[in-house]
Amino acid sequence: MGFLAAAPAAHAQAFTTAAEVKPILAATKANWIAVREWDGQDLIYFTHLESWRCGLTSVVYVVNGGVVQPWPMDPCFEGTAQPNAIGADRKPYTALPLGSVQQVDVMVVFDDGTADSATYARAAVLMP
Repeated sequence: MGFLAAAPAAHAQAFTTAAEVKPILAATKANWIAVREWDGQDLIYFTHLESWRCGLTSVVYVVNGGVVQPWPMDPCFEGTAQPNAIGADRKPYTALPLGSVQQVDVMVVFDDGTADSATYARAAVLMP
């Protein structure tokens, strides 16, 4: 008997429901978005939320107190080995003029009808 034979079977979770993703998103709230200066633009990355989109019904955001924008997400790839995988052709960011993003407000709505939100100052989420 090898090491693997002695190890207990792990309980696999698909992380496709609010009950499964809500604790993760609560613990990683500081990482929901990121801002990057690239090629003369500000890029707002939603990669983290894309990675945990199963269990969410919607994500909306507001830049600098402006208009509420929906963040379009791929569907959850239920029935696959990685339902939260981000498609190879998926662009998990939006581009705005360089230096224009000073604050981003984000709200996520879970599939159980509850919501959570956060506000990010540029300096707090600016990637080096």
